[in-house]
Amino acid sequence: MEKIALNIRKNTLKIANSSKGPHIGTALSCIDMLTALYFDVLNIPSFEDENRDIFIMSKGHGAMALYATLFEKGYLGEDEFLSYYLNDGSLPAHLDKTTCKAIEVSSGSLGHGLPMALGFAHSKKLKGLDSKVYVLMGDGECQEGSVWEAAMLAPKMGLDNLVVLIDRNNLQGYGRPSELVSFDSLSDKFKAFNWDSVDINGHDYVAIADNCKTKSDKPKAIVCETVKGKGVSFMEDELKWHYFIVSDEIHANALTELEEV
Repeated sequence: MEKIALNIRKNTLKIANSSKGPHIGTALSCIDMLTALYFDVLNIPSFEDENRDIFIMSKGHGAMALYATLFEKGYLGEDEFLSYYLNDGSLPAHLDKTTCKAIEVSSGSLGHGLPMALGFAHSKKLKGLDSKVYVLMGDGECQEGSVWEAAMLAPKMGLDNLVVLIDRNNLQGYGRPSELVSFDSLSDKFKAFNWDSVDINGHDYVAIADNCKTKSDKPKAIVCETVKGKGVSFMEDELKWHYFIVSDEIHANALTELEEV
């Protein structure tokens, strides 16, 4: 898992550098979660299989991390992957479901992933399917009212096939969620809405996978404590990497650090 996550981090930095696009910090923080999901948890026999697990990347500005994960998994070709955010390229800065069969929904406007996931999960229930729906959300995204409308409805619908992972890196576009709104405890908030909820280390592959696989009779929220910019020391827990671009020099320094690790 560590080797896979390392490759994903290196490739995420590669396309961040080639595209000169933002959001490297938010991409790096969720790579360990994506690694655990795609290489241990998700059951996807094929994308034509109606009973496959569904993954929704609600924090669409973390698209680079998902693209690099899909490339590592073999769901994206190299030319397609390297075209990220370039003129005439295939992959946009925010997710578009028409660009790749492995991308289940278009996202980027925050607060939409969880409501859409309810539809997928409810559909599976109606069809008698035993697969699950997984959603990755940002902690700043949890300030959206649509998140809590969906959170109230999910238990009422009996959606025990729904798992939400929250990338709790405590940084968003203009500051820390914990300083901007009444934020803590996210886990207690979901429990108050009748969810099964737990706090874990969002960089622990075993904890992520085990909690995703543990059965519950309720929808599940896994609050993953993470570090924005994880893996590159000068990017870690720094707000500016929500926006700063990865220049050639920064790219070289980041790769040197990753190789030393």
